[in-house]
Amino acid sequence: MSTGPDRTSERGEQTKRLIVDTAVRLFRDQGYDKTTMRGIAQAAGLSVGNAYYYFPSKDHLVQEFYATVQADTAAACADRLARPGPFDERLRVAFGAMVETMAPYHAFAGKFIKIAVEPGSPLSPFSAESAPARERSIGTLRDVVEGSTTKIDPELRVDLPELLWLCQMGITLYWVHDSSPGQEKTTLLVDRAVPLIDRLVSLARMPVLRSLNREALKLYRMLR
Repeated sequence: MSTGPDRTSERGEQTKRLIVDTAVRLFRDQGYDKTTMRGIAQAAGLSVGNAYYYFPSKDHLVQEFYATVQADTAAACADRLARPGPFDERLRVAFGAMVETMAPYHAFAGKFIKIAVEPGSPLSPFSAESAPARERSIGTLRDVVEGSTTKIDPELRVDLPELLWLCQMGITLYWVHDSSPGQEKTTLLVDRAVPLIDRLVSLARMPVLRSLNREALKLYRMLR
């Protein structure tokens, strides 16, 4: 016997999206700490019990927001990544889709970032709680690497999606603080960073740099 709304139905998905969108708006307008589940439910026109049925806490709700952003980013670049191509072109597509997908949330991100970067926070992109969204993001970057026609050092290829995700986190942090119109400086950052990353990936195949590349990867794996 059903004990509540069907979370997997079309109506259930619409309700979840309504709750997430409402929460993001309230986070932006009044901050994360001052936003309550009761306030989110009231603003969404739902009962408090209904809101808690879908999201047991604000943290769960934020994780759903993370997952939604990553799913939307993956969908935005899926068609262009379905065909093999040069590494730099594919990376530009993925980074560009990320920035485009995040654009509507820029006003909210500035108030939220201080909580997300707090050491030990479950809302950190590095936390165990954020693992599903993080893996979804790394999965998109893995598609970038696996569909690349550019030759990549085999050992680097294993860790490259995660390393690209770290680069993406750096771009995201810059985007949060980017006050230029339409965050045009972030677009410039992507445009200039992609060729540099492409060059570094190409240089990693050179015999003279191979041992250095191995040592750098060894250190990364130790610290991961």
